[in-house]
Amino acid sequence: MICQKNISTYISGLTISLLLLFVSAPAAKAQNRLFAVEKDSVPLFNGFALSFDLVGPVMQSLGDYGDYEAALRINLHDQYFPIFELGYGRADRDEEVTGIRYKTAAPFFRIGCDLNLLRNKHAPNRLYGGIRYGFTAYKVDIARPGIIDPVWGSDASFAITGESCNQHWAEVVFGLDAKVWGPLHMGWIFRYKRRISHKDTSIGGSWYVPGYGIHGDTRLGATFNVIVDI
Repeated sequence: MICQKNISTYISGLTISLLLLFVSAPAAKAQNRLFAVEKDSVPLFNGFALSFDLVGPVMQSLGDYGDYEAALRINLHDQYFPIFELGYGRADRDEEVTGIRYKTAAPFFRIGCDLNLLRNKHAPNRLYGGIRYGFTAYKVDIARPGIIDPVWGSDASFAITGESCNQHWAEVVFGLDAKVWGPLHMGWIFRYKRRISHKDTSIGGSWYVPGYGIHGDTRLGATFNVIVDI
């Protein structure tokens, strides 16, 4: 518990630090080359990029759940990158031990901003640090049929259908972006997710939350993106 509390405290501090950097960076002095917008011929608005994740579809094809997602990233002087991520997550799981079936499918979104951490902001490859806010509203089907109480001999099966749930969460991300050819890039984004607030089912927590992953206060995740600069 002490270790988890220390990690949460560290992540919270890092998130606040990133927010302060994003807010104060435009007003930083010119000699602070890491966080000040460099004065050169590259315009402030330098295009945008579309990306698609490959990890989620693979997880969906091999397991009980997965996400399909794409992102729009705006390039501000090769240094700041506001981003909007939109996806669709689904799960269909039969628990062999308990006999419980869990099913859900719903869209989700994240919005945030990344900072290019490399000293040479205009290099073809990039190193990112950033933050996200995520939200999803989804409906859940949970059922456990054909269960007989071993003591009383009564039917102990239950089912809920279409019960509404939602969740808000925050993410701290770290990303790598490598140029492959022309406008084509590929890269990883590693994510630390922390739940802010949520509404669960009347019988307990959701096994899977679209865009967030398996139920819990914190999660680690990653996406592998195919990126096209436009």
